[in-house]
Amino acid sequence: MLKKRLSRRDFLRMSGAAGFAAATGGLPLQRLMAAPNRQDAVSITFGGWGGVAEDEGVQEAIKVFQEEMPGITVEWQHTPDAGEYSRVLLTNIAAGTAPDTGFIRANDYETLRSQGLLLDVTDFITSDPLLGQPNYFLEPQETNRCADANGRWHGIGSTWVAHHIYYNAELFDQAGIAPPGFQDDQIWEWDAFVEVAKQLTADANGRHPGDAGFDADNIQQWGVDWGSTWWMPIAAAVHANGGKFFTDEGLIGIDSPEALEAMQRLSDLIYVHKVAPRSASMADLGMTNTQMVDNGRLAMAIDGSWALSWMNPSLVSVPMGTGALPKMTQPASIMQAHFHSILSTTQKPDAAWQWLRFLATPFYQTHFSKIGLWIPNQSAMLTPDGLKTWVTEGIHPENYSQFATDYLPKHGVAVRIPAGYIEAEANFLQPAFDALTNGTPVAEVFPEAVRQANDVLAMAQI
Repeated sequence: MLKKRLSRRDFLRMSGAAGFAAATGGLPLQRLMAAPNRQDAVSITFGGWGGVAEDEGVQEAIKVFQEEMPGITVEWQHTPDAGEYSRVLLTNIAAGTAPDTGFIRANDYETLRSQGLLLDVTDFITSDPLLGQPNYFLEPQETNRCADANGRWHGIGSTWVAHHIYYNAELFDQAGIAPPGFQDDQIWEWDAFVEVAKQLTADANGRHPGDAGFDADNIQQWGVDWGSTWWMPIAAAVHANGGKFFTDEGLIGIDSPEALEAMQRLSDLIYVHKVAPRSASMADLGMTNTQMVDNGRLAMAIDGSWALSWMNPSLVSVPMGTGALPKMTQPASIMQAHFHSILSTTQKPDAAWQWLRFLATPFYQTHFSKIGLWIPNQSAMLTPDGLKTWVTEGIHPENYSQFATDYLPKHGVAVRIPAGYIEAEANFLQPAFDALTNGTPVAEVFPEAVRQANDVLAMAQI
């Protein structure tokens, strides 16, 4: 394995002295990273997806990495769409042209690991003077998603993302309602959340759900939008009601009473309480949830933390705030993100590791955290000094650091998506999610969908 060295100049630039010094535990700089000799120069490939901001961020990271590691060049193989990237990656693996390193979707990670397609990086990590330190990452969440049953890592989480509430503070002020926050005493109970959503839903005559004469066919302002066509926001509700989306045995668990009740509550927001728009209604309006929050048509949007990169105070015209998801029996939000991995077919594992570890240092995460796209998974970036390196005025609402430092360590749930999930979701769970969104009672759909999905998972784990 290569010895590790990091120049003082780049060490300071990568992190801000205080936060990164804490992360390294005062280790001598020369022990952190070392470049291969120029005569041993190697080139590695790195596959991934993302929009303009992500593309530019990766290119900047490559530039900085190559300045400090002149013996390694990185070729960025960019695919804009995540779903298309997975298809491209699988095609290249089959053709024997897989990249040396790459983004791995959380949905794909365990499937590819179980097929031997991802390199075991456990020994690289444990022998690394920086990444191998206890609690370098936010734990136990990082180990929960990265380690297999034998404790072996085949990738490192790129960051954390999780769902929370975005709200139009102007509408809350007009209604005289105190908004939610991230502290435990600021998290709403479910029934209180529904009542607030009713107060913030109004028809053309200003009537609210439950008022005499309320016109549910002519709603001008919706209380909340909580998407139910994708597993992450659904799983957040399931865990908030004491259920589990994935069981400890690596199967789908959303046929439990707790899960069924939570999912029915999501459907009831639309079809019973009349406080949330159907997807078709939003399509008819031709607006995203961001646009609806911004123009006063929507009071609260349940969306991922990544949406802060476009739904932040600098880009919307109304005062915008953030708060925790409501709890049913407990606070919860699902923590997830893509992984960075080395493909097992690489012929350059040492050089690939140097790039992989660079992606797990503060420099890379800071760029994306500053623009509101990511939340760090590194402990040093969540300290008071570390927060100063990425929390940005005009991007992050005043209370946002509490989401990263208080709420997620206590209430964030990191799940490991089992092998076979891609097929199970496509064939059985996604049709059930669509039925949920369209108002079909969950008891009529999910027990059978889960049974069929678990048959697929069981076969994949043999």
